[in-house]
Amino acid sequence: MNSPRRERRKADPTLSDPERLYVITGDLEGGERAQLDLVTMIVAQAQPSPTVQPEQAVILRLCQAPLSVAEISAYLGLPFSVVTSLLTELLAAGLIESRAPIVRATLPDRSLLEAVMHGLQKL
Repeated sequence: MNSPRRERRKADPTLSDPERLYVITGDLEGGERAQLDLVTMIVAQAQPSPTVQPEQAVILRLCQAPLSVAEISAYLGLPFSVVTSLLTELLAAGLIESRAPIVRATLPDRSLLEAVMHGLQKL
């Protein structure tokens, strides 16, 4: 029995169109973008309104649970720079909140937690 063949996804020609990407991002006032990196977590603070761009509405629906900027970029199929531009507008409007990811070093040491657990079990 032959294994099923995976179809190769064809690149969407509209995704590489620079004019389309410019229309999506628009012209930021002052040209300042929020300091976001690939692992910054984004959480929606509101539901999308009819006045937001379609891509921003998708971001607001996706981010009901925290998602990283890299995940948002992958889900939308848009470059990181375009996504950061959209997120900057949403941050300025107060529709989303950005959070730094939890750094593993800030979590308690496993051996300390085990020692506390064993101490509590002895009580």
